[in-house]
Amino acid sequence: MSELPVINSNAQTGAAAPSNVEGSCGGGSCGSMGGSPDSGSRSRLPKWLKRQIPKGNVVSSTAKLLEELNLETVCDNAKCPNRMECYSQQTATFMVLGNTCTRPCGFCAVSRGKPESLEADEPQRVAEAAERLGLKHVVITSVTRDDLPDGGAEHFYQCVIAVRERTGASVEVLTPDFVHNKSALDRVIEAAPEVFNHNAETVPRLYRRVRGPKSDYRWTLGLLKRVKELNPEIKTKSGLMLGLGETHEELFEVLADLLDAGCDFLTLGQYLQPSLERYLPVVRYVPPDEFTMLGEKAKSMGFKKVASGPFVRSSYHARDMAETQ
Repeated sequence: MSELPVINSNAQTGAAAPSNVEGSCGGGSCGSMGGSPDSGSRSRLPKWLKRQIPKGNVVSSTAKLLEELNLETVCDNAKCPNRMECYSQQTATFMVLGNTCTRPCGFCAVSRGKPESLEADEPQRVAEAAERLGLKHVVITSVTRDDLPDGGAEHFYQCVIAVRERTGASVEVLTPDFVHNKSALDRVIEAAPEVFNHNAETVPRLYRRVRGPKSDYRWTLGLLKRVKELNPEIKTKSGLMLGLGETHEELFEVLADLLDAGCDFLTLGQYLQPSLERYLPVVRYVPPDEFTMLGEKAKSMGFKKVASGPFVRSSYHARDMAETQ
């Protein structure tokens, strides 16, 4: 069995989270909740966070194709615990706009700093990879690029169009927040992706520490609402990571807000600390039966489709959710 990361001796295993703990970060662009093991000492993970690693040559062939086309994935950069499973099924979540993020998020394993220039041929390379992998549903995310006037919106647009023209596949975008830039957001909406995903990530009380000083909970809700206003045919999606100190009451309030904003799909997953340094600690490991309960509650509230579990991530089994009518 492989032992997944989240290394924090203070984390509670299934115990009630203390009400005074706060956390916050990220623009919702990477879809990450932690990843690979840290080299330092680590606490014992609960049994539900251990899983078999898929074997076979398909994993390496997927990785080689991505390397050949010089493409980044959130699977690798965000150290996603589902990487091996997805690669074994010849699928991946493409991460465009480079591999360096401009936001100082407290939960995401993606590198931060000064990004390099955009690669104009990246949309075509993403489309080629999607075609060669035989993907029927393509998920495209990105780092946050506050250094660009449009936050990379035009690049997103070109990626969606290139993939659609070359493969005919449905397309899902998982975007950053575009820093209150409505024209940038509108440009991505113009591409008419079948699914528009932007993660709320956490509850308002924890927002700034988890998502960073530029984050705005109300803007997150407004972003999802604007997608529906401009193109009601686009399915909207959002996700939260649990285990940062949120309460059930706070979580249900966020779910109600998301529904008010017209959100169709929801993902709930366990936050995993990428390493001991720099990242927010895990306050609590949420048991699988609690994830099941929360997922059922979310469905009863009105979400069209809910994925809820310790290993659930923004784009995990995204095609299954996108095909929901």
